[in-house]
Amino acid sequence: MESRSWKALPRQEVIRAVERTGPSRIPLVQAKWWGEGLREQYGDRLKAFRRFPEDAALLLIEPLNTGQMGLSWKTAAAGAHDSKCVIDDWRRLDEFIAKMPDPDKDPVFEELAQRAARARADDRYLLFGWWRLFFERPWGLRGMQNLMIDYYEAPEQVRRLHAALCDLYAGYIRRAVRELKPDGFWTSDDLGHQTAPMMSPAIFDELIKPYYVQVGKVLKQTGLHWWLHSCGDNTPLLPALIEAGVNVFHPVQKHTMDEKVVASEFGDRITFLAGIDVQHALREKSPGGVREEVRLLIDTFDRPDGGLCIAAGNGIVAGTPFENIEAFLDEALRYGEQHRARWQASRVAGVSAPYAAATHGG
Repeated sequence: MESRSWKALPRQEVIRAVERTGPSRIPLVQAKWWGEGLREQYGDRLKAFRRFPEDAALLLIEPLNTGQMGLSWKTAAAGAHDSKCVIDDWRRLDEFIAKMPDPDKDPVFEELAQRAARARADDRYLLFGWWRLFFERPWGLRGMQNLMIDYYEAPEQVRRLHAALCDLYAGYIRRAVRELKPDGFWTSDDLGHQTAPMMSPAIFDELIKPYYVQVGKVLKQTGLHWWLHSCGDNTPLLPALIEAGVNVFHPVQKHTMDEKVVASEFGDRITFLAGIDVQHALREKSPGGVREEVRLLIDTFDRPDGGLCIAAGNGIVAGTPFENIEAFLDEALRYGEQHRARWQASRVAGVSAPYAAATHGG
């Protein structure tokens, strides 16, 4: 297949995809997500993928570096996120909250402002944010086992921590809007495991959703789209996430969520940053099989007015065949462009959406 270089979409075209107002092609966002060991495996060969665009610029910060808070007790200096426990006793919570940083004094914005200015000069859609919100971050502060028990034995302390985090997050978002002028807010909470959410929908609604709603209000007030990454089965939580204000959901993890059911039930209310399966499809299939998987994603999630962006489901890791990565990126652009053209042609011709969908399935 003839190689082709692609230009990044103008900012307004990504907005059209997110807001479902008819983009010219399907945006690629976090599609070139190089994960563990991939750079070491391929080195400079990865530069060959520069001909494929990333249609959004991403500015990430760490809003809460506990090692720089000057806490009066010793915390683990290293270790995996899942194994940490910073607030090992709820009696330490008052001091922890009192020593949380002031977003208006964070010097990281000086460097971010330069990158944001370049993105705006290039007419790029700009995302600002961080990993870990109201589930992943508290589990890193309390430890997973402690947090799950806290939901039942210390709910008021959980609420106090969430409220303090909410104030911190709102401060960073408002400063970013003033100084960086992003278009969207990117964050994460891995709310699901392989077969269900990590907590019951009732616990989510009681202890987590109220703070999602508060963040959603800040984002609505400041005019930012909300992009949420959450691995695992989030299907039972999607109505609450949509109600809270999430605009774009990633990745609809393969083998945990039913793509067709999710697209059918929620595709008119939320945009999907659909992620190709990096665990199996991208690593184990042939290039032709990867292209088929990409077409399936597009046929499933793309709607007449948009509502789809394409991503890697998570970081693309070592052991992934080089030609499979190329097949993924190339097919997302080629077939995505064709798909949008067919939708446009069907609309001009006055063909109904169900008929149009039936005539161009993968």
